[in-house]
Amino acid sequence: MNLKNIKLIVSDMDGTLLRSNHELSPEFNAIHQQLIANNIHFVPASGRQFYSITSYFENNKDEMSIIAENGTYVTYKGNEVFVDELDRDLIKDIILETRTIKGANLVLAGKNAAYVESKDEDFLAFFQNFYSKNIQVNDLLAIENEQFIKVAIHHADGSATNLYPKFKRFEQNNLNVVISGELWMDMMNKGTNKGKALTELQEKLGITKDETMVFGDYMNDIEMLKLAKYSYAMANAHPSVKEVANFEAPSNDDDGVLQVIKQLFN
Repeated sequence: MNLKNIKLIVSDMDGTLLRSNHELSPEFNAIHQQLIANNIHFVPASGRQFYSITSYFENNKDEMSIIAENGTYVTYKGNEVFVDELDRDLIKDIILETRTIKGANLVLAGKNAAYVESKDEDFLAFFQNFYSKNIQVNDLLAIENEQFIKVAIHHADGSATNLYPKFKRFEQNNLNVVISGELWMDMMNKGTNKGKALTELQEKLGITKDETMVFGDYMNDIEMLKLAKYSYAMANAHPSVKEVANFEAPSNDDDGVLQVIKQLFN
């Protein structure tokens, strides 16, 4: 692999760039400066909230693009590129359905903040790892003057069995229903995903699939992995992700993304 072939590096966050304790390697800043020096654009791409992502990159965020909320909100060097707003009637139906499921907790992701009505203290402490700018409300249906871009639902006993079967029907309403983690399920407008967001960036920057490197670990990364010649599944990735990727990187706890990137400079 030749350094000159790579112009764009895109990485998922949780389970990929971040260690399992949600920490970023202290090596990242120095490596990112090397990327900038070699005209390689770095993009974190996550189901996380925009503000949660940028909290990891306070010194670097103005030199990056950010793909947030699974592709529903995209920025380039601090400037907004794309916002994908959900239909409020569909949001109402999803909220009412979630309220009937024991153990389910819904996060309503807005452009300006994330909103929850849950009173579950364990969940509230956990979800703040992903949504640093958040507001607890009594009734999600009463929120006004906000653009909602994604619904995320959490279930401590697993999203694939406890959430997806109940919400799959919303795919008939032009929504994309995706298992985004072992405990999380996300809902966005149909056709909106990390891959669509990456396509927007590739076109904006004039960068091809052959010049793109992507790292991921879960099913919500599959669309963007398909857009890169240098696509890497983490060693800890879901088996279906490994089937799609062209290469495998060491695990997130071994800082696999940075291990692969450092090889570019050798």
